[in-house]
Amino acid sequence: MVITFTDVVGYTGTVVGTFLMLPQVVKSFRAKKTGDVSMGMIVLYFLNSIIWATYGWLLPSTPLIVANSIAVVISIAQLGLKLKYPE
Repeated sequence: MVITFTDVVGYTGTVVGTFLMLPQVVKSFRAKKTGDVSMGMIVLYFLNSIIWATYGWLLPSTPLIVANSIAVVISIAQLGLKLKYPE
């Protein structure tokens, strides 16, 4: 299997996009506050991840399914923190 520059860019974008909200989840967990986190952003990130995971399922594309399934879990964690610590 030959890995091209396009593959590297694609996989890099996938990793960055997947873990985009992870620093916010960690900050929210440590601070026990989420007042600075927009509910709209959480919902959009969740919906985006669901749509991309569905697209990956329809292709089928294991990298899309795995990456966006992880993103769904991250967004659910942030949503849970937002509901638990609304300030």
